[in-house]
Amino acid sequence: MSAFPIGVLASGTGTNFDAIAAAVGNGTLAAEIRTVICNRPDAKVLAKAQQLGIPTETIEHSNFTTREAFDGEVVKRLRDAGVTLVVMAGFDRIVTPVLLEAFPERVVNIHPALLPAFKGLDAQTQAAEYGVRIAGATVHLVDTHLDHGPIIVQAAIAVGPNDDAETVRLRILEQEHRIYPWAINLFANNTLRVEGRRVIIDDDASALPNTGDALISPPLQRTSR
Repeated sequence: MSAFPIGVLASGTGTNFDAIAAAVGNGTLAAEIRTVICNRPDAKVLAKAQQLGIPTETIEHSNFTTREAFDGEVVKRLRDAGVTLVVMAGFDRIVTPVLLEAFPERVVNIHPALLPAFKGLDAQTQAAEYGVRIAGATVHLVDTHLDHGPIIVQAAIAVGPNDDAETVRLRILEQEHRIYPWAINLFANNTLRVEGRRVIIDDDASALPNTGDALISPPLQRTSR
């Protein structure tokens, strides 16, 4: 059986891309990265993908007059690559219905906060400055609202009174790298479905990832098809 085809959208250094590619390489993620699409030609993720022999595409958003036109080109490249799941990994663009309707319930993102708290940019600093005692990461489906779509999995970490934003960021990032490949595997193994805002994982889904001292929360219920 052929590997599950995914496309990665990224804009920066690509640490979550690293985790996904490593999981593919060691066989814990049953997927194939067909393409990495980036909107910034100087992004480090491009060189990382090329070193692994993964095809890359640079589509500069500044060359398009609207977000919809940009997303239309992204959709074309994803379809040309035969992608089934679109994985946003540090992608700094707000996507439009052009992309979401081309891949319904098949666009995922990871956010460095326990949604619905601390949406938007620099969520780790938001959490640290707010004085939270628990922070974390969320893998969710993407919809037309910012950091809003149905939640697939979350991992929570403790925040101490002396932890600054960088400490929180690094602790959350460690969990991001654990839960994102696991969440993608749910799609690859066809053990996930969506009912409204609830993401349901079948009983035969793979075991939860090892998250060390973090608390991981799978979706609200598990049930067999």
